Amino acid sequence: MTEDSALAALAPLFEEVFGEPVPLTPDLTAEEVEGWDSTRMIELIVAVEARFGIKLTTREVDHLHSVGDLAAIIARKASR
Repeated sequence: MTEDSALAALAPLFEEVFGEPVPLTPDLTAEEVEGWDSTRMIELIVAVEARFGIKLTTREVDHLHSVGDLAAIIARKASR
C-alpha cells in the first residue's frame, strides 16, 4: 500500500468519525479540523486499526502530527 492509497482510504473513516466529509491532505493537522479533539482521535485510531487490520503503538500515535504521518504508518504497516 502506498501513502497516497492510504490517504484515499482514510477519507471514508474521517467522514464516519466526524459526521461529514473532511478534505484530506498530507499536511492537514488536528488544529485545522473543527471538532478534532482527544475523543475523536481515539475514535479515528480505533477505526484505522479495524479498517487496515493493524495496531498502532502509543508512541506512534504520540508522534502523529499530520494526516500524512498517519498515512505513512498505515502504508508501512498494511504492507507487511
